[in-house]
Amino acid sequence: MASSGEEPRSGSPGRAGTGTEAADAAADAAQLDTAEDFEVLEEEEEEDEDDLSELPPLEDVGRPPAPPREDAQPPEPGAGDAAGEPQEWLDVLGNGLLKKKTLVPGRGVDSRPQKGQDVTIRLKATLEDGTVVEEDPALTFTLGDCDVLQALDLCVQLLEMGETALIVSDAKYCYGAQGRSPDIPPNASLTLEVELLAAQDAPDLELLSGKEKIQLANRKRERGNFFYQQADYVLAINSYDIALRIVGSSSKVDFSPDEEAELLDVKVKCLNNLAASQLKLDHFKAALKSCNLVLEHQPGNIKALFRKGKVLAQQGEYREAIPILKAALKLEPSNKTIHAELSKLVKKHADQRNVETEMYRKMLGNPSAAGTPSKCKDKLPWSIPWKWLFGATAIALGGVALSVVIAARN
Repeated sequence: MASSGEEPRSGSPGRAGTGTEAADAAADAAQLDTAEDFEVLEEEEEEDEDDLSELPPLEDVGRPPAPPREDAQPPEPGAGDAAGEPQEWLDVLGNGLLKKKTLVPGRGVDSRPQKGQDVTIRLKATLEDGTVVEEDPALTFTLGDCDVLQALDLCVQLLEMGETALIVSDAKYCYGAQGRSPDIPPNASLTLEVELLAAQDAPDLELLSGKEKIQLANRKRERGNFFYQQADYVLAINSYDIALRIVGSSSKVDFSPDEEAELLDVKVKCLNNLAASQLKLDHFKAALKSCNLVLEHQPGNIKALFRKGKVLAQQGEYREAIPILKAALKLEPSNKTIHAELSKLVKKHADQRNVETEMYRKMLGNPSAAGTPSKCKDKLPWSIPWKWLFGATAIALGGVALSVVIAARN
């Protein structure tokens, strides 16, 4: 199977993967490896290279807004007046947790980048005590695709070309409660100095080579995996959808058989993880569709079979779910997760049938029939002793014979 770790590791706050130590990777894998290990994302079960532990969580960490920094105060009177520099901080979201201030004005509002464009910025990130934790002279990402820290994705679209701005962000929009080992502690606010260097339209997917398309799709998929780990299933679905659009886009370039196989592998992984995210949100119809798409390409894909069985079980369709899980178990007889899920569904199905049976009995007005002794079941009200039946038959035959004799005499 092709490796999904196509993107090089980077220390940038905007990128997935920052050279995490093996101990951190093992801890993250243990955290994901729950009783239902099929909930673990595709590469987490298959590879150790896709550690996404050092990406920013999105959930609210419950911290109060970061106190203003000294260098975040309005400049001295007269400073920047000639250039028209704003003197106040812009509260980007209105909650006090993400603020932007222009240091060097840009080329005007019309030069702001648009969502979907590839932007390049100069970035310098510091902690509240002034410690520099990141410097990148040319960080490039797709604006609006959630490829980087939320603080950057939200604020860069407000920058004018050539503008340098200071962004003060709460941990919620940076690295959150987990931080980034070893340089960014948990719940750390960051100050980001950003300069917008360039913005251009994203490359035409039809002109990408096989390798370029695989790398791009994998980056989006890996970002979706990060959001899944952070329990932000809506954004995970968004990233998987972007990756699937890349894989499924038409191409004017010929791909090698190996590239075609690797693109299919990326597609299957995205669909499997998309189904897992949809299942978490109780989007059963969508999850079932995602599983079926996987099974169209790989009928023996165990993860797709398992999740399809779970989707049907969640809908109470135990009769349909059980054969699917049996098929998955046949492919991997030693899988304890499938064993446990199948046993649970068999019991639920039996309970369901008992409830239905009892309901039918009540509908027929015989709720106590289940308690009727077996020796009395044959003694129904309409039953006739066999001796009576034999006697009646003999009398009937005799009558027929007498009628025949009388008819013959006449």
